[in-house]
Amino acid sequence: MMKKWNGIILMLLAAVLVLSACGSNSGNTANTSETGNKEAEQSAGDANRTIDTIMGKVEVPAHPQRVVVLTNEGTEALLALGVKPVGAVKSWTGDPWYPHIKDQMQGVENLGEESQPNVEAIAALKPDLILGTKMRQEKIYDQLSAIAPTVFSETLRGEWKDNFKLWANAVNQQSKGDEVLAAYDKHVADLKAELGDKLNMKVSMVRFMAGKARMYYKDTFSGLILSELGFARTKSQDNDGFFDDVGKERIPEMDGDIMFYFTYDTGNGKGNEMEKEWTNDKLWKNLDVVKKGNAHKVDDVIWNTAGGVLAANLMLDQLKTYFVK
Repeated sequence: MMKKWNGIILMLLAAVLVLSACGSNSGNTANTSETGNKEAEQSAGDANRTIDTIMGKVEVPAHPQRVVVLTNEGTEALLALGVKPVGAVKSWTGDPWYPHIKDQMQGVENLGEESQPNVEAIAALKPDLILGTKMRQEKIYDQLSAIAPTVFSETLRGEWKDNFKLWANAVNQQSKGDEVLAAYDKHVADLKAELGDKLNMKVSMVRFMAGKARMYYKDTFSGLILSELGFARTKSQDNDGFFDDVGKERIPEMDGDIMFYFTYDTGNGKGNEMEKEWTNDKLWKNLDVVKKGNAHKVDDVIWNTAGGVLAANLMLDQLKTYFVK
């Protein structure tokens, strides 16, 4: 009889152990499933981000792999962030890229002019993110948005830093962007310290183009950099505007302690012809800044046309050569 009860007890214990193991396995399966669901949710959450733009909120991929950029300034931003675009609008001058970026742009598809990019070529690249600007491409925003999430800046003038932050956010490289801007700010601070009282010199800036001569003011790429350094500007250029097209009667207003002039020429010689005509004019030659040898021709690409962080650093380097021996 005792043996019989012992057998029954052993059978009951075995059943309890089996049920316990099943319950444990069931719980583990549930936990594993729950963890998997959470990881899937996390992955899905990482798939897209929403950012604010001048055109409204835009959902962008968390880690874009095929970026198209439709501004020269934006191209420099991506390169500085370590992001190589699959396609970009051509540089305003160059074949097709500016000399200071051409080595980094090997293999990048040329998408035409910034003012009129090739939409079909953009679509053919199958981008997962498009960066552009309302100032140039507002009319084709809907077409671009149908191809891929499209992030626009508002304008392209002196506000390259604000645009840089937007591009860094769009490609999810904010930390790297902060490092790039911090390095630029240090570059400015270091040069400012070296310049010392030379910052009291009144700076004039002039640009020549095909059939046009312009005085450049503070709300320009190079104008803002001069302001960051603390340079004074001539009376006629000490305002927060962009530029004025001027006639030769205003040449006397271009005088200053030092002048930087730059010429935009697309290769047809028209810009250079304008520069030659004006710099050979008696009014130009009679400027004190010219007679003292303080009127300097500088690189239009670096001082104006490129408009990005790479050019900004190069402009600081070039500027130093005119003041620091």
